[in-house]
Amino acid sequence: MAVENGHDGAVKVLLQREDVNPDREDTRYGRTPLSLAAVSGHEGIVKMLLEREEVNPDRADTFNDRTPLSWAAERGHSGVVKMLLEREEVNPDRTDTFCGRTPLSWAAESGRKGAVKVLLQREDVNPDREDTRYGQTPLSLAAGNGHGGVVKLLLEREGINPDRPDTNYGQTPLSWAAEYGRKGVVEMLLEREDINPDRPDTRYGQTPLSWAAVNGHKGVVKMLLEREEVNPNRPDTSHGWTPLRWVTGCGHNG
Repeated sequence: MAVENGHDGAVKVLLQREDVNPDREDTRYGRTPLSLAAVSGHEGIVKMLLEREEVNPDRADTFNDRTPLSWAAERGHSGVVKMLLEREEVNPDRTDTFCGRTPLSWAAESGRKGAVKVLLQREDVNPDREDTRYGQTPLSLAAGNGHGGVVKLLLEREGINPDRPDTNYGQTPLSWAAEYGRKGVVEMLLEREDINPDRPDTRYGQTPLSWAAVNGHKGVVKMLLEREEVNPNRPDTSHGWTPLRWVTGCGHNG
């Protein structure tokens, strides 16, 4: 309770007791004091706990199988991320069994630019590693959620395929960005020569233009129509509908 609420003084007093286990997990989510401190970004407490030999800095909770690093990365606590990465016992590219995501994937999805930047400095972090739940890469997750700053950082890495489709829906980062109307991200991705702006997904056979049309994202549709490679009359494989048919069918006549 002291850790979770950030009471540094109380934590310090309790850690002086020999009959206090500093690495004891709770029975609800299976989180240790270090995990709770990492989630909340209490750097002072994290530092105190990491100084204890009994504390396992890479111990995953039993509910979501996520480590302190995973939680800190998702919440964007860059200071905590840095502290944890200084420990040799911490695996910076560990996937959890909840979504099969790495700390980088969680940070990318949440738009935590600082945490992403810190993790990308590690050679033992795969910047293009897909999760096991949906098969999405950090770039795909960042693009779909419209985190332009994170997308920019990831695109600067040589080891990343900016046109890689996920394994579940077969959608590329551009396809996800178009579907959700992430205009800035779409613009950024279209500047790349190694991206096919007319690539259909493998599940429904819909192109980025088709996805943008379905959801009425006028600005994205306009950008895609300006590309010569984009076929505005290409039907999908699921319904056989063209982007125009989707627009009229969904009532996006404006």
